[in-house]
Amino acid sequence: MNRREFFSAAGLGGLTAAAAAAPVRAGTLASQTDRAFWIEVLRRLADPVLTNLANGTLKTRMPVEAADPKRRSVTHLEALGRLTAGIAPWIELAPENTDEGRLRAEYAALTRRAIARAVDPSSSDFLNFTHERQPLVDAAFLAQGVLRAPRALGDELDPPTKRNLIAALESTRTILPGYNNWLLFTATVEAALRNLGTSWDRVRIDYALRQHEQWYKGDGMYGDGPEFHWDYYNSFVIHPMLLDLLDACRNEAAAWKELAPRIEQRARRYAAIQERLIAPDGAFPPIGRSLAYRFGAFHLLAQMALRRALPDGLPPGQARAALTAAIRRSIDAPGTFDEAGWLRIGLCGHQAGVGEQYISTGSLYLCAVALLPLGLAPSDAFWSAPAEPWTSARAWAGQPFPIDHALAG
Repeated sequence: MNRREFFSAAGLGGLTAAAAAAPVRAGTLASQTDRAFWIEVLRRLADPVLTNLANGTLKTRMPVEAADPKRRSVTHLEALGRLTAGIAPWIELAPENTDEGRLRAEYAALTRRAIARAVDPSSSDFLNFTHERQPLVDAAFLAQGVLRAPRALGDELDPPTKRNLIAALESTRTILPGYNNWLLFTATVEAALRNLGTSWDRVRIDYALRQHEQWYKGDGMYGDGPEFHWDYYNSFVIHPMLLDLLDACRNEAAAWKELAPRIEQRARRYAAIQERLIAPDGAFPPIGRSLAYRFGAFHLLAQMALRRALPDGLPPGQARAALTAAIRRSIDAPGTFDEAGWLRIGLCGHQAGVGEQYISTGSLYLCAVALLPLGLAPSDAFWSAPAEPWTSARAWAGQPFPIDHALAG
C-alpha cells in the first residue's frame, strides 16, 4: 500500500478539504514542500510582530484582543518573547548562500532590531519587563530564545543592545514566581544571563530543578507545582525549559549533571505520548487551559525532533508528518488571523471563548515553538526522510501500529 492509498484507507477522503489537507499533504508531497510550508507559517507569525517592533510601531499597530483589558500592558512582550523562543533555532543555523539562507539572515537581523527596540528605555516601543507579574513569563521565553540562538541572539547583538537586554532580564528579579512552573521562568532568565556573560544566580536554577524533581508524577509527566493538571503545560513550559536549562548549565554542578539523563528520558516518554495525541486529521484533544496557544501544545515533540532525541520507534519522517498535520489543521482554519495578519484567540479559527482571563493577542504567539525543527538543516533526516503515517493514522486505518509502554520510575 503506497502512502496515498494508506491515507485513503484511513478514511480521510470524506473529510472537508481543510481537515484532509494535513495528512494528505504530509503523506504525499515532497519533504521539501513540508519545510517550505513551515517557513511560510513562521513568516506569517513573525512578520507583523518583528516588523512593527523593529520600526517602533508595535504598541500603536498591534490589536489587543483580551477578556481582561489590563492585559494590554503585558501583551507586547508576550508576542516578542514567545515568537523568539520558536524562531531562534532557525535563525541560529549557519549562514549559507541559498535562498533560505539569505532569508534566515534577514530574519535574524530583523529579530535583533526588534529586540533592540524592546529593551531600549528611550524607545517608544520599550516593553514592560517589571509592571505586574506576567513580564517574568515572557522575559523567560525571550531568554529561552537567547539560549537557543547563542550566536544570532548573543554574539551578534551590538554592545548597547546586549547591555540593555541584560538589564531588562535582570529587572524581572523583583517579580515573585508562583510555586509551580513559574520557577522555571526565573531559572531560564538566569541561564540566559549566564550565556550573555554576566553574573547569574545559581540558587534560582537549583531551586527550580529540585522542586520539579519533587513534582515528578511518573510516566513522563510532572505536576504543575504539587498538583497534577491535565493540560499541555508539560509541553508548553516544563519539559522544554528543564531541557534548555540543563543544556546550558549541567556542567556547573555535579547534581545537575546527574539529573540530566533522567530529565531527557522523561522528555522522550512525553514526546511519545504527544505524537499519539495527534489524530488522523491533525486534530488533538482540547483539554486543559491555554488552548489558544494552538499547536504550541507540541513544543516538546518539536524540541525532541530538534535535539535529534525522538523516542525509540518514532522515525523523523513520521514525527514531521504528525507535526505538519497538527500545524495545518490549526493554521489553515478560517478566522485564525485578522485582516492585518495578526493572530486571533482560538484553537481552530476564531473562538474568543477559548481565551482565559490571562490570554491576549500576544499570548497566542506561543504556537511558534512548534516550529523548532526548522533549526535542523534541510538535509537532516527530519526533513529529508519520507513522510510516514503517524500512530493514530495507522491505528484508525486498521493498520499495524506499535503498542504503548509506560515509563517505569
